[in-house]
Amino acid sequence: MEILISDDKTIKTLQEEFSRVFPFLKLEVFSKPHRRGEASPKKLINDNRKTLGECRKKQAPGSIKIIGSQKVSDIEQTFQTAFGLSVQVFRKSGKIWLETSSTDNWTLDKQNSEAEELSLPVKD
Repeated sequence: MEILISDDKTIKTLQEEFSRVFPFLKLEVFSKPHRRGEASPKKLINDNRKTLGECRKKQAPGSIKIIGSQKVSDIEQTFQTAFGLSVQVFRKSGKIWLETSSTDNWTLDKQNSEAEELSLPVKD
């Protein structure tokens, strides 16, 4: 998947594009960066009605190629380095979303499949 990054794209649109490929994961855009393996305070999550231009530190347009075999930490770092966007990947666990900071070394595919398993109804 390739996601175009432009100043007029909303966070919500970015999230929808990402979730089409990884339905049990979501991206959140934060107002401040974090270190690898570190969680970000939820109060720093940007409203998804904001545009990427309002959130990012580097204004150059471009695109980011995302494939399932990439590690979460690498994707998050690419968003930060290339576009000045502080993103975190979250994984669905039942009805809640967990920040993947402790499993940043997992691939997107592994995160998505783990989340899918955790979201399945429990069989008796």
